Amino acid sequence: MSYFENIKVFLRVVELGNLSAAGRDLRISPAVASNRVKELEKYLGVRLFNRTTRQLTPTEHGKIFYRGAGRIIQAVEDAEASIASVSGQPKGVIRVTAPLGFGRRFIASGIPEFHEQYPDIEVRLRLSDHNVDILKESIDLAFRLGVIEDSSLRMRGIMDCDRVLCASPDYIKKAGKPATIDDLMRDDYNCLLLRFPGSSEFVWTLQTDEGVRKVEVSGVFDSDDGDVLMEWALAGHGMVNKPRFEVQRFINSGQLEEILPQHPPTPAKLAVIFPHKDFQDPKLRLFIDFMASRCQKMIRAALQ
Repeated sequence: MSYFENIKVFLRVVELGNLSAAGRDLRISPAVASNRVKELEKYLGVRLFNRTTRQLTPTEHGKIFYRGAGRIIQAVEDAEASIASVSGQPKGVIRVTAPLGFGRRFIASGIPEFHEQYPDIEVRLRLSDHNVDILKESIDLAFRLGVIEDSSLRMRGIMDCDRVLCASPDYIKKAGKPATIDDLMRDDYNCLLLRFPGSSEFVWTLQTDEGVRKVEVSGVFDSDDGDVLMEWALAGHGMVNKPRFEVQRFINSGQLEEILPQHPPTPAKLAVIFPHKDFQDPKLRLFIDFMASRCQKMIRAALQ
């Protein structure tokens, strides 16, 4: 068992908090992960973790070793990236996160094709409508759709995506169609909201002749999964604020109807963010280029 691999397991256990999560991330069993940590402790002659039945927390020795070991792994990965850049044969693992619905349709569906072109690159995809802290969780790339606020990270914009307010004809028949922005705040209108800790989706930002207007809307139920909101809207349970490429086919078919087209929401930015240190990594550049081109083509097709 290599010392280098044992260090990588140790780092992921610290970052993810337990052996099972680290094992899943590294595609090894919890038992193998545990053995690698024990081998590392035996080699160093110190205990790296305080163990309870529920979690592992690093000891003082573990915290010290984590800081130094992280620099070692980063130096090796930087050296590998430099060699890959010269040889033209990038390899390694890319950890990617993306919003749930968008990630399923646009990112996950393209990973097999990317792997066929670059078989030495492994892609590990995590889907969540929550904004994942990519530095804390050691994510290489995060696709974001909305307002991008991670100023400490590098960003590559892919495209601006128009948004639209819409509801089903059944809901509009039952509740009435809002005629003004102020109507959206009526108690008898149900706005379907994407909510999770830190979410700002309960504020809809609309465009007017006088400039942008922020409207605090409400609804009787919400979800942290954007696809659930879409299902509710199609079933006639309320109004939803969505990127146009997600709903255009339903508008074309008459399943959804646009609301307040004279005051559309401000566009959402589709972008990928990543740590500054990874800017020169050739495997990340290849993946970003591949997915950016693919997303642009698929979104334009969806708007037809």
